[in-house]
Amino acid sequence: MRGSFGSACAVLLSVAAVLMAGCTNLSGNSDSLEKSTGKEAFVPEVTLTYEAEEASFSGNVAVPGSLSKTGYTGSGYVEGFETDEDTCTFSVTIPKTDFYDLDFLSASMGGEKYNYVTIDGEEMGTVYTDQEQFSSSVLTHVYLEEGEHTVVFRKYWGWVSLDKLVITTAEPVDASIYNVTAKLSNAESSEETQRLYSYLCDIYGTKFLSGQTCDQGPFGKEVQVIKKETGKMPAVLAMDFMDYSPSRVEHGTEGHTTEYAISYWEQGGIVAFHWHWTPPSKYITGDWGGSFYTEKTNIDLAKIMNGEDEEGYELLMSDMDVIAGQLTILKEKNIPVLFRPLHEASGGWFWWGASGPEAYKKLYIAMYEKFTKECGLNNLIWVWNGQDADWYPGDEYVDIIGEDIYPGEHVYTSQADAYFNAAENYSQETKLVYLTENGCLFDPDLARRDGAMWGMWCTWQGDFVVKNMAITALSEQYTEESMLKKVYADEDVITLSDLPDLTTYPIRKELQQ
Repeated sequence: MRGSFGSACAVLLSVAAVLMAGCTNLSGNSDSLEKSTGKEAFVPEVTLTYEAEEASFSGNVAVPGSLSKTGYTGSGYVEGFETDEDTCTFSVTIPKTDFYDLDFLSASMGGEKYNYVTIDGEEMGTVYTDQEQFSSSVLTHVYLEEGEHTVVFRKYWGWVSLDKLVITTAEPVDASIYNVTAKLSNAESSEETQRLYSYLCDIYGTKFLSGQTCDQGPFGKEVQVIKKETGKMPAVLAMDFMDYSPSRVEHGTEGHTTEYAISYWEQGGIVAFHWHWTPPSKYITGDWGGSFYTEKTNIDLAKIMNGEDEEGYELLMSDMDVIAGQLTILKEKNIPVLFRPLHEASGGWFWWGASGPEAYKKLYIAMYEKFTKECGLNNLIWVWNGQDADWYPGDEYVDIIGEDIYPGEHVYTSQADAYFNAAENYSQETKLVYLTENGCLFDPDLARRDGAMWGMWCTWQGDFVVKNMAITALSEQYTEESMLKKVYADEDVITLSDLPDLTTYPIRKELQQ
């Protein structure tokens, strides 16, 4: 997410970012699926259709006076998703308690469009379309009990034509998605890295690693609030390399998160790092403190990565050398790291995502190659967090798939749609899927029910946990005290005290080959 300097701005941006992770655009026909997979096509037990023009509207939503689009069903479609108050509400009757796919047949009025879906007042995620003709936009694997429900399609980016809602029984979860078969991407991974990865694979699908972002380390307020309220500490401590960025050091910042990582590992914990990469000074046009945002730089990553800006390329490589130096310190201490670089790229708000997927993938791969082959950083488990299949650099560069989701306040749903999208639509292998940033905690009971077995959650810092950074007191704005205690007490949630000795944990046989 965003650094600790502006939580209000952070929330707005991250909500825009990460709800996108919860969307799935499914199209094509089942015949081709059956031929390509060799599996018998799934036939839903229930199919319900609700025409949008027969639903209830609010705000600007209405049936247009002129039906210029073709391919709709019924007597028309609705448009007018232009402001936050614009909604289309379906009253639906579910005949049997089960999991369902909700397909909002819609057409874009230009480019990519995302819109919110709530069910009975709960935020369930977003649906996506970029097609100008009516096509599927599906929220998958939603648990609905028998009876009446209210389904609301609400403006997020808006500007779509909505034809109808089709509800069908969801295909049962294939349990093989929890059986991780992928080896580490780096064949030269160190022994300690193999031990950690083996543990992560062994518990996946049955346990949830608790995680917390806290740039002040083990004794930071977020971690201490959790300890005060629950008596436990998170298994994973996530921190930022931001203040090691050379252009920030020029302004007097001092990084300490490497020291904190050593301390947490020595306490028996797992350490994770991301990097809000402040670009080289020549590219900063706004406030240097937040200049990893696209709007505060004039860096053109496409030109850098295609060779038109050779100086820029060398500057980026020089910045990478600095971070590689910090990771080398951890390597020399035999500390493995869950490393999540260039996060949330597809949103475009960070400069590394502003030039589109091809430039981003070139940068990601260049970093991977530099850190593993040139710098010999064999202590890294690579966490990719691009949040869109078009931005996926390839299985050979990724160990864990991460999604960042900020669904709102007191929303404890499992975010199953985002989980299954990440598990099924990015990799050709079976990889670990983690919730690498979140606002609210999810309820483990709902995650187990839905099959959304996130290998880890990692709550963001600041007011997502702490009421006031001047005092060590819990903020309940996003997660209430009762839910925090419930989650940390759950038998399937791994906390710091639950972790085995990761320095001696058995290495999986397939990693030894």
